[in-house]
Amino acid sequence: MAEEQAAQAQEQQPAFGIEKVYVKDLSLEIPHAPQIFIQREAPQVGIELSNATAKLDDGIYEVVVTVTVTSKVADKTVFLVEVAQAGIFQIRNVPEENIEIILGVTCPNIIFPYARETISDIVTRAGFPPVLLNPVNFEALYAQQKEDQAKANGATTH
Repeated sequence: MAEEQAAQAQEQQPAFGIEKVYVKDLSLEIPHAPQIFIQREAPQVGIELSNATAKLDDGIYEVVVTVTVTSKVADKTVFLVEVAQAGIFQIRNVPEENIEIILGVTCPNIIFPYARETISDIVTRAGFPPVLLNPVNFEALYAQQKEDQAKANGATTH
């Protein structure tokens, strides 16, 4: 009886687990090769970041962090790399209001280092110096998204 109660209590405990981290999509473009490799000007590097979530099953979620890195010299693209780094996470017995922040902050924080490594590796393999992405504050991004949503909802209800 006590073992059964302990097992039930264990089942009701909040649980978070990483099921899988993987590259969902990867793209590299070097539109001006091979001439771009003899270019001597220092390129400007731009970075775009986004993330998306999907519920796959009860308590199972996919989170995808997409990073796009564009390197340009003047108006010529040196290279463009885009990686969609994904993870499958198990989240059980967590209050519904907490799941959104886990998916918007905790999971991207786990996935992003993998995306950074993938970007650096593919850029290096393409023949360029590695691109080292700075860490990202997903908590601040999440707060900004919530603020933007609140403003958008406020603007549409008036």
